[in-house]
Amino acid sequence: MPKAVWNGAVLAESNQCVVVEGNQYFPPDAIKCEYFKESNTHTTCGWKGVASYYDIVVEGQVNKDAAWYYPEPKSAAQNIKGYIAFWKGVKVEV
Repeated sequence: MPKAVWNGAVLAESNQCVVVEGNQYFPPDAIKCEYFKESNTHTTCGWKGVASYYDIVVEGQVNKDAAWYYPEPKSAAQNIKGYIAFWKGVKVEV
């Protein structure tokens, strides 16, 4: 089962992930909300749309913009609407 880990904490795990461009996207109900803080950062992907970000906070340590998701993706990416992916040192074990 795919699992996202950072700073010793399991951030998310699920058998219902979707892989897009080599990234595991975790369903919204798979994340442990206590580690996620909304960020004001947004980026745009040509085919997926506008991404929003979360800061990951574990035991007072902050990993800025380490998770992203598409709240309103373009039609080609509807299968990952609201799903969360990780980078910036978050280890995703498959």
